[in-house]
Amino acid sequence: MSNYRWTICSLLFFATTINYLDRQVLSLTWTDWIQPEFHWTNEDYGNIAGVFSLVYAISMLFAGKFIDWMDTKKGFLWAIFIWSIGACIHALCGIATSGILAGEWFVGFEGAREVISKIGNTTLVASTSVTLFIVARVVLAVGEAGNFPAAIKTTAEYFPKKDRGFATSIFNAGATIGALLAPLTIPFIADAWGWEAAFIIIGALGFIWMGFWLFMYDKPHRQTKVNQAELDYINQDDSVEVTAEPVQAVVTEQPKVSFAKLLQYKQTWAFAVGKFMTDGVWWFYLFWIPAYLHSVYGLSSTESAPLIFVLYLITLLSIVGGWLPTYFVEKKGMNPYAGRMRSMLIFAFFPLLALFAQPLGTVSVWLPVIIIGIAGAAHQAWSANIFSTIGDMFPKSAIATVTGIGGMAGGVGAFFINKGSGMLFDYSANTNMNFFGFEGVHAGYFIIFSICAVAYLVGWAIMKALVPKMKLIQL
Repeated sequence: MSNYRWTICSLLFFATTINYLDRQVLSLTWTDWIQPEFHWTNEDYGNIAGVFSLVYAISMLFAGKFIDWMDTKKGFLWAIFIWSIGACIHALCGIATSGILAGEWFVGFEGAREVISKIGNTTLVASTSVTLFIVARVVLAVGEAGNFPAAIKTTAEYFPKKDRGFATSIFNAGATIGALLAPLTIPFIADAWGWEAAFIIIGALGFIWMGFWLFMYDKPHRQTKVNQAELDYINQDDSVEVTAEPVQAVVTEQPKVSFAKLLQYKQTWAFAVGKFMTDGVWWFYLFWIPAYLHSVYGLSSTESAPLIFVLYLITLLSIVGGWLPTYFVEKKGMNPYAGRMRSMLIFAFFPLLALFAQPLGTVSVWLPVIIIGIAGAAHQAWSANIFSTIGDMFPKSAIATVTGIGGMAGGVGAFFINKGSGMLFDYSANTNMNFFGFEGVHAGYFIIFSICAVAYLVGWAIMKALVPKMKLIQL
């Protein structure tokens, strides 16, 4: 049997890695380079992160439908092209700010910094630059929204149900690898060549990936590198009649499904609730941990790089998220959905450790880093399985659309936590707020960590109440 499906899985892994590298550039450059240049507050950054989350949420709703309509190959190409453009145009925000406020458009990156430093109205500089970064972030969000619907659809095309959780955990680990590589590259690129170079260099990686996808992806039954044995293995869940010709199969096209139709099913709502409750936690860790290490411990982006590296290195433990449900299915005889829900319940307890991140931080900065790393690993394991529940119960024609619906719900949850965090951190710092013995911004972070800690158990309980056991959807 050939194993070309794992080559496709590796492409999904690299796409997800690039996806997370692109969205990390801002979080790793704003405190040391962008904030001093444009005079941002925590709320300004929270607004940018919040708008990104909200647009990502709305785009996810339509991205799934777009991927189903365009089909996987063209849909994925469009998605990564748009988000790579969005990543690169962040670099132009400084020049655009100097052009709008001072009429100086053709000054280069260094020239733009000099022009901006001479503008006396810092509030106007902040508001103008925030607006421009939001525009760039919107383009990034629209494109990035296509990654997971396309990747989940590809996984459903190339893997049988019993292997999808493991395959999803592998490509989903790209999120961790992207987050892992980011602190080792982005701050040092920004330090050497300016923050603008970080956006351009990291953003250009997407264009390289497009070339590989263009020549390496095709449907399994049309892919000459997939032999008949592998095709039979991929299609073991389906009643597919295989022709006498090698690597050929009769594939019945399934009708497209509307949003309204899918929203009639509790399974759709269970997935959406699970994403709403938990996606914002991961995005909070992704967007705010560099700021946390700066605000609470006074570390610069380059000083915090080893800590963030170790944090995301720990999250690689999430690979267990793909293995555990397979163990429950094959060794315990559970159906795929039951095995995933059992696994997700186990993973939901680990984020409770975040309750101790802030208290133990008084002992050593390494303790909250390790705790958040474990919580992040639990999230990624949870995420790999909640994505796979769609393929367990919905036909392939609806997978990308349902993924989009859940992604929208997750993005809305992320908007609330990012927007709320920025407001809370500024308020707690300005008023020296006291909460459970913590003061100022320390209190703000303790509140958010506490919310992150319990989100998974709440999400799991609601999902279980909506869909107690597996039920296949016939559309």
